[in-house]
Amino acid sequence: MDFGLVLQTDPPASRVVSLMKRAERNGFTYGWTFDSAVLWQEPFVIYSQILANTSRLRVGPMVTNPGTRTWEVTASTFATLNDMFGNRTVCGIGRGDSAMRVAGRKPETLARISEAMKVIRALGRGEEADLGGTRIRFPWVREGAELPVWMAAYGPKALKTAGEEADGFILQLADLYLTEYMVKAVKDAAVAAGRDPAEVTVCVAAPAYVTADDSPEALAHAREQCRWFGGMVGNHVADLVARYGEHSSQVPGELTDYIKARHGYDYAHHGRSGNPDTEFVPDEIVDRFCVIGPAGKHVEKLTALRALGVDQFAVYDMHDAQEATIDAYGTTVIPALRS
Repeated sequence: MDFGLVLQTDPPASRVVSLMKRAERNGFTYGWTFDSAVLWQEPFVIYSQILANTSRLRVGPMVTNPGTRTWEVTASTFATLNDMFGNRTVCGIGRGDSAMRVAGRKPETLARISEAMKVIRALGRGEEADLGGTRIRFPWVREGAELPVWMAAYGPKALKTAGEEADGFILQLADLYLTEYMVKAVKDAAVAAGRDPAEVTVCVAAPAYVTADDSPEALAHAREQCRWFGGMVGNHVADLVARYGEHSSQVPGELTDYIKARHGYDYAHHGRSGNPDTEFVPDEIVDRFCVIGPAGKHVEKLTALRALGVDQFAVYDMHDAQEATIDAYGTTVIPALRS
């Protein structure tokens, strides 16, 4: 199992770079960031510094979207980083929940994501692509260039698209039941499209908080530090309920039931511990969607996720124990999952 670190690009950027360097020293192989131009600093500028200050870490957005950047600019940025530092980037892509809504626009459609994935991947590899009726390619991309495109998905149509077209599938929750359900949907779609399902890398991303023990006090503090995640996932779930209905065979009840008490969401607190808009998220959801407790509990849950076909666990490290979590994973969790 590979491991990634996920951060927001809050200033100062030097701290983001420092945490990524720490992650590489502790055995992490991927460095991810949010991509929402209004809420945080520009990630691609920071990627150049992360790549310059590490030797093996692969970087990318979790996730960018087809709406806030033109596709040839996105592809050119990735291709330039790869030309400078080797093939060390991944294009994570999705609908643009926060990036689009904060800018007053609706998240993108699956059709747009599908089209964008094809164009960005092809251009990043130095191949020709159709950009709205105009055929273009980057003449400066060297032979051997690669740009994998991983798609974030929850709903049935998005899972199908990921299985049919993406190089990787990003699932932003660590619930065992839902992971099994969604990984199967992606793999089945890949098979139906004539692909080898093993070609689709599966990345589960969720907050992880390592506690000193399993006392009620320690677990309560960890839950409060990670409760924001249930609210973030709830935004996507609310979209699914609006599309498919509250009780639908298309979406499992285990995903939709908990948002019944949800009342609005302010993106000013998006992805942050202490988010006041996530009080509706019960402890059970925090425990299911996140990975909390002593290091041994992390090893136990991640071993179960690996058995479900998960290739990478990406740690959302937005809480009050960033360095401690990275170090605990480096000393205990990562070695156990790689032994």
